[in-house]
Amino acid sequence: MPWSDTVGVVGLGRMARALLLPLLDAGLLERSAVRAAVASEASARRLSDELGIQVSTDAAPAWAAPVVLLAVKPQQIEAVAPAATEALAEALAAAPTLAAAPSPGEPLLISVLAGVTLARLQALFPGRACVRAVPNTPALVRAGLTGLSWGEGVGEARREQVRRLFAEVGEVLDLPEPQLDPFLALTSSGPAFLALVAESMADGAVAGGLPRPLAMHLAHRTMAGTAALLQGQELHPGQLKDMVTSPAGTTAAGLRQLERAGLRSALIEAVLAATERSRQLG
Repeated sequence: MPWSDTVGVVGLGRMARALLLPLLDAGLLERSAVRAAVASEASARRLSDELGIQVSTDAAPAWAAPVVLLAVKPQQIEAVAPAATEALAEALAAAPTLAAAPSPGEPLLISVLAGVTLARLQALFPGRACVRAVPNTPALVRAGLTGLSWGEGVGEARREQVRRLFAEVGEVLDLPEPQLDPFLALTSSGPAFLALVAESMADGAVAGGLPRPLAMHLAHRTMAGTAALLQGQELHPGQLKDMVTSPAGTTAAGLRQLERAGLRSALIEAVLAATERSRQLG
């Protein structure tokens, strides 16, 4: 069933497009129901043609929508807040019932800004119920993960609506807000870490004699198959490692080199660094 509300999108970068494209392509969000805002006229024209939606440098139509996806850079949040306040004031003047107690029809702000807390969102966007969402880019192939934390005044009807929206592009989890930063580090930064591992493995195979296109294909398929096996058989990663490691074999030799090079520690520190950076951005 298509999303029933008009949706405003403020900022139309990679993450916003990763969320919108699968929904638009599947007909779950009508293109005519989207009002997007970007900073430059050139970007507005390009994205309007590319996505088939209304894109403008005027943010007022986006902020006037009953549901707004906020997807600018965290550093830009102070700059976009005044337009949101002005749009809400105009909406309240036209429909005073919006100022009543929280209801399924109240203005809703869904933020995908890394690290920006619910407290800060609610301070900058008064009069809107706020949701903090942490999706990841595998949403592009409807294999995403999204963590959600709820601000004050988000009723159960709205929660179900938001869950259904993100469920169309992957798995959805309700999380306490303090857990969103490590969730982001693992699931949103994690694809870049895994992509680096895949690229490095392919580089090793090329050094060993494989053609690069074949090496890249095999690295991708190996990662996808491994993930499917871990999840499908509910294996601990250590179990899978032991399954393929024979005494004095090729895998044991490779693992020894990875431990010597500090791969395990490097990945742990990468996730912790991304977690801390998320907190700093907030």
